[in-house]
Amino acid sequence: MLAQKTSKNQLTLPKKVLQEIPDTDYFDVTTKDGVLILRPVTMSEPGSRLASVRQKIKELGIEPADMDRAITWARGRRGRRR
Repeated sequence: MLAQKTSKNQLTLPKKVLQEIPDTDYFDVTTKDGVLILRPVTMSEPGSRLASVRQKIKELGIEPADMDRAITWARGRRGRRR
């Protein structure tokens, strides 16, 4: 399929292509070796991801003390061979 660049440097993506990706209004645009790469980006409400993480922690029964121990353990392993 072809997409033509307009005089204002805009592209219209073919409808058939857009039907194959999730509904999105934003794309992460990069280039690699002269190839244009578009990746759909899902925007979310501020704080919604944090709320889902907090809910998952609650469902797993993880307590603040568990997190403190995990942080202490991870910091103590710095620089050690695995």
